[in-house]
Amino acid sequence: MNWYLFIFGSSVGKKMLMAVTGLGLIGFLAVHLLGNVMAFAGAEAFNGYAAKLHSLQPYLSVFNIGLAVLGLVHIVIGTILFFENLKARPNRYNVYKNPGGRTIASDTMPYTGILILIFVIFHLFKFTFVDKSVTPIYQLMAATFTNPLWVLLYVAAMVIVAVHISHGFWSMFQTFGINHPHHMPLIIKLGLLVTFVFGIGFGILPIYLLIIA
Repeated sequence: MNWYLFIFGSSVGKKMLMAVTGLGLIGFLAVHLLGNVMAFAGAEAFNGYAAKLHSLQPYLSVFNIGLAVLGLVHIVIGTILFFENLKARPNRYNVYKNPGGRTIASDTMPYTGILILIFVIFHLFKFTFVDKSVTPIYQLMAATFTNPLWVLLYVAAMVIVAVHISHGFWSMFQTFGINHPHHMPLIIKLGLLVTFVFGIGFGILPIYLLIIA
């Protein structure tokens, strides 16, 4: 019971839960990005990869349920922390008096999180919860990204994801106390690398499909 009270009854516990779920979601993004790389090999390779994933049922269903739980916990705890911070800091005009590393990414975490949630729901209905027996996933993506507006939407969404991760990655280490001045320069550089890899890695695919269309 003590661990339950610590996790859900203290700000530190909730931040640790945010860090753990955030790490899990970053891990999923890394796997997802590796899968997306197959699209650069062409329709046959990517559709074959998608078919292989589909053949892993019911393991894939268990994975998706676990991923959904991670995302839900991350959203709920993040929302709770957001309102707790508002309650503890009612004078919003004093926020910028502390120059200790506040950035656009840190100040907009709740809002970029909301935008990412909206994008994920939209993405699922656009590419996941559809019948791929008629139009394979590669052809579905290629047809979608022949429209520059769709490309712009997805690239913008990936920029938002990158901004969100740029602060989340760094704060994850801070939450677990790995923020010694000796380590932080390396952690900050690693965070920037992860941010650019995800932002460019996911954002370049719609552009590529538009170009080759």
